[in-house]
Amino acid sequence: MSHDSTAAPDAAARKLSGRRRKEIVAVLLFSGGPIFESSIPLSVFGIDRQDAGVPRYRLLVCAGEDGPLRTTGGLELTAPNGLEAIARAGTVVVPAWRSITSPPPEDALDALRRAHEEGARIVGLCTGAFVLAAAGLLDGRPATTHWMYAPTLAKRYPSVHVDPRELFVDDGDVLTSAGTAAGIDLCLHIVRSDHGSEAAGALARRLVVPPRRSGGQERYLDRSLPEEIGADPLAEVVAWALEHLHEQFDVETLAARAYMSRRTFDRRFRSLTGSAPLQWLITQRVLQAQRLLETSDYSVDEVAGRCGFRSPVALRGHFRRQLGSSPAAYRAAYRARRPQGDKPDMPDGAPGASGPGGPPSMPQEAAPVPFQTRRTAAAGALAGAGSLSAEGAKPELYATGRLPGQRSAP
Repeated sequence: MSHDSTAAPDAAARKLSGRRRKEIVAVLLFSGGPIFESSIPLSVFGIDRQDAGVPRYRLLVCAGEDGPLRTTGGLELTAPNGLEAIARAGTVVVPAWRSITSPPPEDALDALRRAHEEGARIVGLCTGAFVLAAAGLLDGRPATTHWMYAPTLAKRYPSVHVDPRELFVDDGDVLTSAGTAAGIDLCLHIVRSDHGSEAAGALARRLVVPPRRSGGQERYLDRSLPEEIGADPLAEVVAWALEHLHEQFDVETLAARAYMSRRTFDRRFRSLTGSAPLQWLITQRVLQAQRLLETSDYSVDEVAGRCGFRSPVALRGHFRRQLGSSPAAYRAAYRARRPQGDKPDMPDGAPGASGPGGPPSMPQEAAPVPFQTRRTAAAGALAGAGSLSAEGAKPELYATGRLPGQRSAP
């Protein structure tokens, strides 16, 4: 899933300054950046594929700081251009930033601000969103990043409307994407916006990737998290909640286990995740329901009870609001996607659970994510916050406020 914003049509329509060219794409590289993410815009915009019907871009690879630039595996890169070359680009891409805890170089931030002021389109792939945020280019805007870093982005830059569910967010003249593969999605979206679906489709065929992926990051939101959150003592309470999702308890129960008042607990939880604890709890129950629908033959009523919902009606309502499907339809679609004859591993005690003489287990890559240590699982669960409102209204985000004027990409 992706989102385009119509909230800032004037910004999206701003003209480039005279010295910038729409077809020129500058890619800003830093030392310590991962080579895979860095290579995505280089491959999309830097290779001549006119023979396949893909319009050509002019690529400028720019060093965001003094080189040589060290990257994955100890490789050293020497960029042919410095920050001055950004002045010619109509699009500037920051494919990754080396550390979400360290500030980017001020010279690079100044160059990005000038480019934006002069009408250039600014793109942040994965942790590149942290560079855009540090430059102030995401203030008051919708944005996304890798789901694992979304809470940190929201916490450090509270004026950014962070949505960890999206593969990418197009806000006209500023665009951001989630993790590695989502960077490809966003680059294809840029080609589609510039030259149409046929050109983007031709490029996707050459890259051997889908021209447009459906869905978002929701399926990945439930396990890992940056250490700065995972190490917090509150993770112990979250670990208990994960182990007792089959029981009916509320946020007051969690607050009591943390030896906090409800108000203090809510404030502490929000400070760590950017999400209300009730939102997080409902999301985790829905995620658990997903796993049971995928890996067991429990009826929807039984799934509701085993995930702590007070009734099947409550499960159906929250499930549809979070995933856009009923539990029964989700299970049917999931099983239809599996290879014929491939049956899931059932949880212990589930009807039809695998065992001696039982059905074959699910392939490794399709198996549900196993629970890890209590603290690690708790840390991961905190990353899944922010998908559902406490009252069951429209989805809310990590940061306060909703995405202004967003619509689904055509």
